[in-house]
Amino acid sequence: MSRAPFFAHPTAILDERARIGDGSKIWHFCHVMSGAVIGKDCVLGQNVYVAASVRIGDHVKIQNNVSLYDGVELEDETFCGPSAVFTNVRNPRSEIGRRDAYERTLVRRGATIGANATIVCGSIIGRYAFVAAGAVVTRGKVPDYALMLGVPARQHGWVSRHGHLLGEADREGILRCRESGWRYQRDASAEMRCLDWREDEPLPRRDRAE
Repeated sequence: MSRAPFFAHPTAILDERARIGDGSKIWHFCHVMSGAVIGKDCVLGQNVYVAASVRIGDHVKIQNNVSLYDGVELEDETFCGPSAVFTNVRNPRSEIGRRDAYERTLVRRGATIGANATIVCGSIIGRYAFVAAGAVVTRGKVPDYALMLGVPARQHGWVSRHGHLLGEADREGILRCRESGWRYQRDASAEMRCLDWREDEPLPRRDRAE
């Protein structure tokens, strides 16, 4: 019998027609519903739930006790800290069925959702944004590279691709990452952009986690 191209702990429940990419690891007591899609080289920690319509990209890390309900999409390279929370209905009631009212939540490439953070449905978390531990994103779009703190979450600066707070801009409006030295600058539409590496390109091999 050939081995599966991914690892699943014996206590994990993988329903039929769940699609799991090569190299992914699914740990104790996870449940992946039929129809869910998980990319390659992902890691799901203990007690992660993945609903049927959820889409997870490649190289995603999801820590313990995270539930991804219908309507949630995580793009490549995203990180979810332990016990991060995602909702899919804004006004739930036990007596009223609202399956037709599920709202989409999109976490874009490379973003970080900190431990115990809450993402209310309908939100879009921009590329490489950093939602700090315990923050609550209530609605709307979080800008690329934004650092979000508090309840409700507010922007408190910018974070580099390598996860460091970007300091003051120089005379030309350029901010630098203290680890990589890469430069960042807001473009004509006020979006933060990295000047030294494309947003849709993986980090150089020397910078990537093993």
